[in-house]
Amino acid sequence: METNSIDMLADIMAMSGFPHSAGMRVLAAEPGKVSLALAKKPELTQFFGHFHGGVITGLADQAAGAAVSTALPKGRIAVTVEIKINFLGPADGEEIVANAEAIQVGGSIAVAKVEVVSEAKGQRRVCGFGVATMRAVDMPARP
Repeated sequence: METNSIDMLADIMAMSGFPHSAGMRVLAAEPGKVSLALAKKPELTQFFGHFHGGVITGLADQAAGAAVSTALPKGRIAVTVEIKINFLGPADGEEIVANAEAIQVGGSIAVAKVEVVSEAKGQRRVCGFGVATMRAVDMPARP
C-alpha cells in the first residue's frame, strides 16, 4: 500500500482557506508525523496579545489531520471528527509550533496526538496538548 506523499501537504497548505490565510507552514513531515508553525500577527491574538485559543486549536487540528493524511493510502485524506485540546499556559511567543503524530490509523478512523509549543527568543514552552479523532475520506477533486 503506497501512502500519501509528503509533497501532498504543500499542495493542501497552498489551498485557499484558514491554514493558508493564517500563514501556517510545514516545518517537517514524514509518514505519520508532521510539524506545522504559525508566526504571530495581530489578527491571530486575543486581548492580552497571546495567540487566541481558537488559533492554537486550528493549528493543532491542521497538524493532526496532516499527520494522519500522510499515513493513509494515496488519494485519501483525514478530516476531523473530534478534537480535544488542553491549554497548559499562554502562547505568548513569536510563533507556535504543532507537532502531531498519528498513533492509530485504521481503514476509516484514526487518532493523532498533538503538542503545541510557544517559541520566544529561543525559549520553548508547551502551551497545549491534544488528541484528535479523524475520518479517512477520498481526496476531493480540485476545481
